[in-house]
Amino acid sequence: MIKKIALLFISSIMILSSHAYSQEVKKIGKYKDWEAIIFIEGQNKVCFAQSIPVLQAPKKNQRDARLFVSFRPNDKVSDEVSITSGYEYNNQNSITAISGKSKYKFDLAKENFAWISENKVEKKLIKTLKKGSRIMVTGYNKSGSQTIDHYSLLGFTKAYNSAKKNCS
Repeated sequence: MIKKIALLFISSIMILSSHAYSQEVKKIGKYKDWEAIIFIEGQNKVCFAQSIPVLQAPKKNQRDARLFVSFRPNDKVSDEVSITSGYEYNNQNSITAISGKSKYKFDLAKENFAWISENKVEKKLIKTLKKGSRIMVTGYNKSGSQTIDHYSLLGFTKAYNSAKKNCS
């Protein structure tokens, strides 16, 4: 589990910073509000679908938030859902995602990333993402202030399918 968190954290930081030198980052495609990306470092390949919020609260503090669904074939990882709200999470409050009547808890948080520990729950969330039109992610920073990020789900299925296909 720690290896899983460390690999995704390191990969995500490299992707977000785009200053990597022996890595290759390739956009597979843009699908409305989502995009599919491949990240290659040596023999390791990570494919993922990602989106940024269409709305953030509080509005005065814009953050680099993202929602991801990742595939890492070398580690036999698929359908890994993760988020970053652009700050370090606190451990006292839950990080949740709500779409319609469906609610999901991100039960693993490390610094500014959070994951769902059970693949079964991730697969359920992915079904919700495919059917829904919007998902709202609520998180809390170190000082306990709440943030809410609204993500459009337009284009999710195509981005997800593209990322999955490129890492099969």
